Amino acid sequence: MDYELTQGPVLKSLLRFAIPMILGDLLQQCYNVADTLIVGQFLGADGLAAVGSSFSLMTFLTSILLGLSMGSGVVFSIRYGQKDIQGLKERIYASFLLLSGITVILNILVFAGTDWILIFMKVPEEIQGYMRDYLVVIFAGLIGIFLYNYFASLLRALGNSRVPLLFLAVSAVLNIVLDLWFVLGLNRGVAGAAEATVISQYVSGIGIAIYAFLKFPLIRPQGKGVKVRLSCMKEIISFSALTCIQQSVMNLGILMVQGRVNSFGPAVMAAFAAAVKIDAFAYMPVQDFGNAVSTFIAQNFGAGQEKRIREGLKYAILTSMGFCLFITAGIWLLARPLMLLFVDAKETAIIAEGVRYLHIEGSFYCGIGCLFLLYGLYRAVGKPGMSVILTIISLGTRVALAYSLSSIPEIGVAGIWWSVPIGWFLADLTGLIYYWKKRDTLFRL
Repeated sequence: MDYELTQGPVLKSLLRFAIPMILGDLLQQCYNVADTLIVGQFLGADGLAAVGSSFSLMTFLTSILLGLSMGSGVVFSIRYGQKDIQGLKERIYASFLLLSGITVILNILVFAGTDWILIFMKVPEEIQGYMRDYLVVIFAGLIGIFLYNYFASLLRALGNSRVPLLFLAVSAVLNIVLDLWFVLGLNRGVAGAAEATVISQYVSGIGIAIYAFLKFPLIRPQGKGVKVRLSCMKEIISFSALTCIQQSVMNLGILMVQGRVNSFGPAVMAAFAAAVKIDAFAYMPVQDFGNAVSTFIAQNFGAGQEKRIREGLKYAILTSMGFCLFITAGIWLLARPLMLLFVDAKETAIIAEGVRYLHIEGSFYCGIGCLFLLYGLYRAVGKPGMSVILTIISLGTRVALAYSLSSIPEIGVAGIWWSVPIGWFLADLTGLIYYWKKRDTLFRL
């Protein structure tokens, strides 16, 4: 294959691999952003609040599947870097069996526990009907989400980040078209927005699975096939479980914060729903860049190219911090116009709260950019437990401060917004101290 990240100019290889990943995940955000835009403009603030709160929940559920897929992807990258094709095959099959089983179980649990979820998230009564209608449909898309993320992680582990982008582009456009048709044309309400998203998710998931099976012979059984050995399953679990925990803890913290936001009523919920979408779009590129750097490091870690890893890290830091400064300036200048995309101009209180959120968060994007690089680094060198620790520090701080600060009348909801960058800073400090202590041996197998 011609997708190896262990050869060629470091910066060129890294950017050529990262850019399709960045574009792909920006398109993936279009699923919920399209829902939010259309629902916010045509179904009002209550519909917007319901879809926004559902987004936090779905982000948490998706993070479980994404974390499992990303952990498996690191294993694939290391084996591919070692040129261990037989070992790679064994781990592909072991991970698919494990992850597909977990997906089915997760799907059953969320369908059975929908009402309990609404209670846990402290959803106001006037929003519950909207949110239940949305969730009942959107939960059906989890298998499609699993298929896309699994095969996207597999292809990226082999150095192919362009094909996942292609399938996401098709499904994102389809989602927007179906959103308009179902919500406006068929008057399906929030359920229609969810239906559009689910259909699009299955298009991308099934499509990329078929492509991978047809175009990459190494993942197809040949001859006597490939046995799923216990040692392979243990290796997949060791990487995937910790990466899953890291992603889940991160998004569970966000979900708990969503519960605190919900306690301030529909107006703050709507402001948060719109601002979070803008926030996600703003820093999503550095998150995906961190994931790309992780694959780059993992392949070179497997190949024993320590010098190349260190050079890649240098370029990664400069690129990520430069972009973070750029988006910080953009968010400060464009916060209000961006909020107006989601919220009617007459909703002045919602817009003002959303702008305040964006100005606070947006001032500290370098913190989250650094944290995503640290996550990717520690996953790639076989230390996903360190990524979990950093996530616990970041999100633990966020949750604790969100509840404590917002309970002070003089601070109120702004305490929730300020808790986020404080968590980023403490996690960054921990990750950098650990790196400094382990810098001489970290990149050796």
